[in-house]
Amino acid sequence: MKWSELDELDVIDVVRVHSLAANLYQLSVIINGQEHFVEDRLGRPITSHNKLELQNLFKHKNVEKMVLYHRSAYDEMVGQPVGEGNILEVPLGIPFN
Repeated sequence: MKWSELDELDVIDVVRVHSLAANLYQLSVIINGQEHFVEDRLGRPITSHNKLELQNLFKHKNVEKMVLYHRSAYDEMVGQPVGEGNILEVPLGIPFN
């Protein structure tokens, strides 16, 4: 989903700030149960080394919930199938609404 498409929405159900690596974050939004990764005008995923910078992008948008989301890359090391379990989701709060 392009960033410009978010302007057309009345409400964004959930903003996920994905923690990918040490100080690298990527954005997705959940709208009507569907997750969409957010892209810039050139089609590149929106990323940042500053979580607060990504949060502030939504300062003037109607967001129901914002979370920090981390999926462990080490499932196979603890005997779990890859991509299942080991998900951490922490509410970030929306201090600007």
